[in-house]
Amino acid sequence: MSQEIADLVGKCCDGLLDRREFVKRLALIAGSAAVADALLPLLGRDAAWAQITAKDDARLSAESIKYPGESGEVRAYFARSKGDAKLAGVVVIHENRGLNAHIEDVTRRIALEGFLAMAPDALSPLGGTPEDSEKAPALFGQLDKEKNTKNFVAAAKYLMTHPLSTGKVGVVGFCWGGAMANQMAVYSPDVVAAVPYYGAAPAPEDVPKIKASLLLHYAGIDERINAGIPAFEAALKAASVNYKIFMYEGAQHAFNNDTAPTRYNKDAAQLAWQRTISFLKEKLKT
Repeated sequence: MSQEIADLVGKCCDGLLDRREFVKRLALIAGSAAVADALLPLLGRDAAWAQITAKDDARLSAESIKYPGESGEVRAYFARSKGDAKLAGVVVIHENRGLNAHIEDVTRRIALEGFLAMAPDALSPLGGTPEDSEKAPALFGQLDKEKNTKNFVAAAKYLMTHPLSTGKVGVVGFCWGGAMANQMAVYSPDVVAAVPYYGAAPAPEDVPKIKASLLLHYAGIDERINAGIPAFEAALKAASVNYKIFMYEGAQHAFNNDTAPTRYNKDAAQLAWQRTISFLKEKLKT
């Protein structure tokens, strides 16, 4: 696949192009509408790829729950290992496709590592993530920014005070969720460790509020997000925040999402995941 098509798919996935404009531009690159139509099935997002950890995995207890947020009840997906052992909590924050099968699967993967894992649905105030998650990006602009952030801060509080919690809480977020993971590090005193994947940086003046340790994953081919790294890192150093940055050269934005074949990078995703789990265990289990 050409880089031009990959970049076009990336803009569509990030909600910067609607489907109509995407198909129009794809036809121009491909040379005709017929060729573009033939390419579309190959560029889609296959939810079946997401099932690395089965919904009915016998080792896990997984369910949909609701918790009290700033805007009212917030829907979330909750997973943990079976048993009554107390575990550290991890908030999992979705991309701009909302709480879909892929994020539920990621939540189960984290639960299998010995955490209470919970993925809130940011679109709960608007009725929740639509069944067709491709319709989700257009809804994010309708969210109240302040209330949305407080809904995620409430998620950390929910996990911290859960009967099966050790009281320690971390957060992992992807894309839109990576930016929100940064915001949780700023606004939630309950967050001990934050792992934003290719997330927009918080405002430099907010960085001194961060008390959590940060593990920051970035893609080498991600000009928009990477433009914010220098100012973010300078602010982190000035505020003496504990952080590590990893850049995955050759990988594109959203490289961890194995339901997006045009951007998924297996090597980068596996390495970032190993680092993520090691970091969470170090910060939350010791």
